[in-house]
Amino acid sequence: MFTGSSAGPPEHVEAATRFATKLVLAGHGIVYGGASVGLMGVAADAALAAGGEIIGVVPVHMSDREIAHGGLTRLEVVPGMHERKARMAELADAFIALPGGAGTLEELFEVWTWGQLGLHAKPVAVLDVGGFYAPLLTQLRVMAQAGYITEVYLAKLGVVADADEFLEFVATYQPPPLKWRPPEPVQP
Repeated sequence: MFTGSSAGPPEHVEAATRFATKLVLAGHGIVYGGASVGLMGVAADAALAAGGEIIGVVPVHMSDREIAHGGLTRLEVVPGMHERKARMAELADAFIALPGGAGTLEELFEVWTWGQLGLHAKPVAVLDVGGFYAPLLTQLRVMAQAGYITEVYLAKLGVVADADEFLEFVATYQPPPLKWRPPEPVQP
């Protein structure tokens, strides 16, 4: 789960709480950035309150600043941001971006791109709370119309309104074809 280190408006706090709670009640754990602040902390607290497993992955420089959540099922402290993202990708079965800022977008785009390149075959989606991601989705369509994103890849980015839609998206997900294929062997 990618989301903000700031809480944002009350409707985002409520959505993060509902989403994390519903995932746990459906029998799923959560992997996230390990912070106690913002929507990250809200989602972690909600998952824990529902009795769920939640694994945080936090870079040492953030852990040293007392941002790390102290009550998680497991907290992994890694050397830096690159290791954090790689470890989260390794641990996760699917990816969801709740509302957030630049860091949330960076994480979302990285794992979505990794899927296109065949580095994983896991579902990637955004939780579109009250149209939060609508401007971004419009920009992605502009990029597709200009030929920078193919329609097949754009269609593989899930846009969901709640945990039930996300779980359905994950259950029916089929990975896209690889963006770049190895060259065909030359026949003698």
